[in-house]
Amino acid sequence: MSIFSILAAFGGGTFGAAFGALPSFILTGLIAIAGGILALSGAADYSAASIAFGSFLGPHVAFAGGVAAAAFASHKKKKLENGADILTALYGLGDGSILLVGGVFGVLGSVIAYLWGTVLGVPTDQPGITVLTLGIATRLFFGNCGILGKCECDEMRVWFPNGEQILNTIVLSIGLGIVITGTGRLLLLSGVEQGVLIGSYPVICFGISAFSLLFVQTGSAAPTTHHITFPCALAFCLSGNILIGMATALVCGLLCELAVKLFNSYCDTHIDPPATTITIVVLFINLLLG
Repeated sequence: MSIFSILAAFGGGTFGAAFGALPSFILTGLIAIAGGILALSGAADYSAASIAFGSFLGPHVAFAGGVAAAAFASHKKKKLENGADILTALYGLGDGSILLVGGVFGVLGSVIAYLWGTVLGVPTDQPGITVLTLGIATRLFFGNCGILGKCECDEMRVWFPNGEQILNTIVLSIGLGIVITGTGRLLLLSGVEQGVLIGSYPVICFGISAFSLLFVQTGSAAPTTHHITFPCALAFCLSGNILIGMATALVCGLLCELAVKLFNSYCDTHIDPPATTITIVVLFINLLLG
């Protein structure tokens, strides 16, 4: 880790706060698509590692910085109605201290990712585990609801979605599992080497899902899917087995629903359920298939 990466991470966190956590993540997806396609085509690619997952647009920097800045803007500055708001561009609040918080958490994201990956060697997705870590830290620093949220309603708290929601998630997960593994198989049959596929295809799938959140940003009820497509593609690429990839997609879909109820119900800051899912599932993928 160099001083340049730390300085850049401060700017990346500021960027994430200024533009908003989700908009910055959408840009992450765009660059990931470009970098993954370059790698799939056999070209040397530096954009994915250095920009999409580095100190500029890395989710552990820009997205996490935006999440922390939104919580600070709501609970400490009283300038944002909802501390879990990841859509709003915080530059419009006209308060430089909010952007500074984003920058500080961007630096923390860079340092914590380095600790998780290089120092401790935890075999999971480093941006994912860092986004989860900083989401919990943000809630503890700025929130008032506790890590699991605080239910102050009369009815009993629901810890898992109902039957209709589960069916919807199952169908989506299976559908994504089919298209991700099927396309991966077609790429192998077309002559793409497995090593090249491993290094590019999961990044492309992640990028498509992340960029598709543009529809959420503009008001559509489109689903969040990167927690399904990325681990599914990774599991398929490492195993070469369509059924393993599809089973991974289904597990990811259901696990994220649990994470939503666990962390983001009755809450006042954002702990990212997709990052939680990716952290857990990629850990098992790497331990079992890596």
